[in-house]
Amino acid sequence: MLKLKFIVVDRTRSSFLKEGESFYLERLRRYAHTEWVEVKPARIKKGRPPQDILSAEGLSILKRSLPKDYLIALDRSGKALDSKGLAARIDALSISHNGLTFVIGGPLGLSKDVLQRAHETLSLSKLTLTHEMSRLILLEQLYRGFTILNNEKYHK
Repeated sequence: MLKLKFIVVDRTRSSFLKEGESFYLERLRRYAHTEWVEVKPARIKKGRPPQDILSAEGLSILKRSLPKDYLIALDRSGKALDSKGLAARIDALSISHNGLTFVIGGPLGLSKDVLQRAHETLSLSKLTLTHEMSRLILLEQLYRGFTILNNEKYHK
């Protein structure tokens, strides 16, 4: 069974989003082993350069990923796929990889080091989404992708 690992910066604060994450993580367990990893966010202080914050968070993310992990970064600069395209991509990757690691940064995004380490970068939308909202959307779209691959009724 495929393993899906999610590395995210900080915990989800909004209760309705946290409930949604739990809902879709549970549903995904029918198709894949899942692991949810929250890394500590860097403190955003007045006068602290954004690159310092991104670098600190990037180090934490990279410490939680293994060299063998197939890393997929979520970033607005990434490739946009529709639901069937994402399903096809997951299907293709699952043939050559035992696990996939998805990375979602904090409010400032991901560091250059994480983006360079990633095997590929995906975008969820051209719209600006909060990092917490992005988590829920990713989980739902992965679930939708698995239902597409299994010819189940969820996807319309």
